[in-house]
Amino acid sequence: MNDPWLPQQAVVVDKVMETPDVATLSLQLVEPEAQQRFHFDCGQFNMLYLYGLGEVPISIMDYQHGCLQHTIRAVGRISRTLVALETGAPLGLRGPYGNSWPIEDARGRDLVFITAGLGCAPVIAAIRRIIAARTDYQRLVIMQGVKHREDLLWQEQYERWREVPDCQVLLAASEERQEQFPWSLGMVTTLIDKAQFDVNNCTVMMCGPEPMIRASMRGLEAVGVSLQNCFVSLERNMQCALGLCGHCQMGTPFICREGPIFRVADIKEWFLLEGY
Repeated sequence: MNDPWLPQQAVVVDKVMETPDVATLSLQLVEPEAQQRFHFDCGQFNMLYLYGLGEVPISIMDYQHGCLQHTIRAVGRISRTLVALETGAPLGLRGPYGNSWPIEDARGRDLVFITAGLGCAPVIAAIRRIIAARTDYQRLVIMQGVKHREDLLWQEQYERWREVPDCQVLLAASEERQEQFPWSLGMVTTLIDKAQFDVNNCTVMMCGPEPMIRASMRGLEAVGVSLQNCFVSLERNMQCALGLCGHCQMGTPFICREGPIFRVADIKEWFLLEGY
């Protein structure tokens, strides 16, 4: 990583509108040396900076062919402006920051991903790397929940994952009226009982809305999964990404500095507190 205080210059080289309010931006660092130096671990995030407006933390979906991919939902002043950017638009980029998913430590184990909504973005790169080294892992289970079928991002990608050996893809829609194969009705947590994995030899990775994560924690414990083997990506109001401003402090840790990936057993005591 370069100077953590100084944004590097980047430019939008491609844009895909996934839904009316969600866009995937492909960004390229302007300086060739910066492109060569850039490296990220699955689960890290960047701070995307709009000149004269401010910056926000965005998970890195992937880094391919010299381009960073960020999927962004228009929910605030800065994110709405990011989604509105067109090809050729300049912006600043700081990062990557944070720790990563434990995919190296999980070799030889079943891997279970539980995500909901746009929460799938932080695990895309991890799933791709695991598939690229498929023989190093046991069974792969991917669970994703949305409100409506049309809300699922990258539907073609999920279909390709179904073709991967020993990979089970389970999808749920909470506000559909009728079950349509291969979908289930309800929240993503209803899929846990349908998932086929070894509860005694698995690593679980979760991201998405915190109520979903809390419900998943309870559901996993109910089927015999130790929370020691479960990990979660958390989001908070990160304004500096360096553990100095204090906005993202949650309990003892700072999300930007000690996270965003946490072992569930380490945070359970305060994470389950209502309104914390």
